[in-house]
Amino acid sequence: MLVVDRPDPSAVRVRTLVPDAAATDDPSGPVGTTHPATHWPDLAGQAGGAPGPAPRWVWDDTNLWYPQALAAGRRVERAHDLRLARAILRRSSLTAATPYAAAPPSGWDELRPVPAAPPPPAGGVEALFDLLPAPRTAPALDPVDEVRAQLAAVAASTDPGRLRLLLAAESAGALVAAELTHAGLPWRADVHDALLAATLGPRPRPGERPARLEELAVRIREILESPALNPDSHPDLLRALQYAGVGARSTRQWELEKLDHRVVAPLLEYKKLSRLLTANGWNWLDQWVTDGRFRPEYVVGGVVTGRWAANGGGALQLPHQVRSAVVADPGWTFVVADAAQLEPRVLAGMAGDLQMAEAGRGGDLYQGIVDAGAVATREQAKLGMLGAMYGGTTGESGRMLPRLARAFPRALELVEQAARAGERGEVVSTRLGRTSPRPGSAWQEAQGEAYGLDAPPDAQDAARAQTRAWGRFTRNFVVQGTAAEWALCWMASLRTRLWALPPATRPGGAPAPFTDRAHLVFFLHDELIVHTPAEHAAEVAVQVREAAAEAGRLLFGDLPVDFPLTVAVVESYDRAK
Repeated sequence: MLVVDRPDPSAVRVRTLVPDAAATDDPSGPVGTTHPATHWPDLAGQAGGAPGPAPRWVWDDTNLWYPQALAAGRRVERAHDLRLARAILRRSSLTAATPYAAAPPSGWDELRPVPAAPPPPAGGVEALFDLLPAPRTAPALDPVDEVRAQLAAVAASTDPGRLRLLLAAESAGALVAAELTHAGLPWRADVHDALLAATLGPRPRPGERPARLEELAVRIREILESPALNPDSHPDLLRALQYAGVGARSTRQWELEKLDHRVVAPLLEYKKLSRLLTANGWNWLDQWVTDGRFRPEYVVGGVVTGRWAANGGGALQLPHQVRSAVVADPGWTFVVADAAQLEPRVLAGMAGDLQMAEAGRGGDLYQGIVDAGAVATREQAKLGMLGAMYGGTTGESGRMLPRLARAFPRALELVEQAARAGERGEVVSTRLGRTSPRPGSAWQEAQGEAYGLDAPPDAQDAARAQTRAWGRFTRNFVVQGTAAEWALCWMASLRTRLWALPPATRPGGAPAPFTDRAHLVFFLHDELIVHTPAEHAAEVAVQVREAAAEAGRLLFGDLPVDFPLTVAVVESYDRAK
């Protein structure tokens, strides 16, 4: 095992960690050698180019090191990210009894993600999946001591196999994220500009609205008889709507759609076009697309469930309006794949619910639920499953839950147990051992004070609302978190499979080491895009499916739960769906 530490920002120092965990100098390798960041050793095999299995590089943070290797045209096969692994091991219920979990905080707990995750939004327990707060910058740390401690914690855990898989998948995800940013998603700036011009009008001068938005703004002012109204100001707009007797209580889309007034249509169109301009307009194009590539910054494990976040660029919410600008290089194409009904399938696997697994076998899980006689329509099946996973207990969703519980008792009982644990302030864990945080001190205080003799009349209601909210969080944590683990295993397997394919006969526009190799270019929870030479597209589609099946086996063994994919081979992203 190779450990990379950081004596100075411009160099990489490599030391060997022999099987007995003693750090030694090895004259046969690059031990004790400092490699300039622009001259990495051959990473395809043993460091220094010797034949043999690829080393597992161990470092404090993948994004501090791997971009340097990629810039030098080198690809790392395997790695162990100490920061990501520590975050898991310090919180996991599987390591709760180990000295590692019980140790006081150290500089390793203060490492800041690179790139740093944005701060969480306000909202308390109602914001169920806030981004993790960015830790403080830590002093220089010894990776050798840390990797020893992590290996010891895994060995002493109650299920080392699950944790080893989780840490390997999380670290592989960090490699994928760095490669996604390095390779970039092919993006035609001219197509994007033409799309904006056709939708909004020509690009305006700074400080001005595009022509179509200005036309709508004038129309809205005329209807509301408010000549100075700025439709972008929510307080001013709401006040103008109320003065005009529209009856709007907010400017949210779903609220406006319920109103019968002639201002609704132009106002909804204004809001839609304004979102396009703000999220993916000309300023976005100037900032995020360079050299024909969109390069977002992903934050691996940026959400408490293990889902990824994006640190700018909006990679996790590319609207259909701009996907026509995502065009493959000449002679190349996209293989776009997404997993159908991933979370309910994961739930069936976690619970070992054979009836539910059989309902989704080889096709549409929701239709399979109907065919099993649990509910009458596919829409009822979908609403009921979403209610089970997200805590929907009212309306049509709540009405379907008893029927689903009778048909699939093990699956429904798993999420119910997770919800009850959360309501008691306890933690829950995913399939591989990522564990939820405990509710904060404010939650604990609210619960304790609600039933005191001097508690205000509404204190108990507020406490119960917080309890239910945290129960909804833990209910979905186990499912969403395990789905994130499946996706990590899917990407890790596919990444290895793609590298085994032959080089392209016609190089693409991605930088080395992906210029002539099929590679991942986009990921969104249960969907991914591979940019591949056209001659390899059929084989890539096969490998995408086989990687999904392998991810299912890694998590659920021989349990007959499958993960069918929708796979499309297209030259532009908008044609995938």
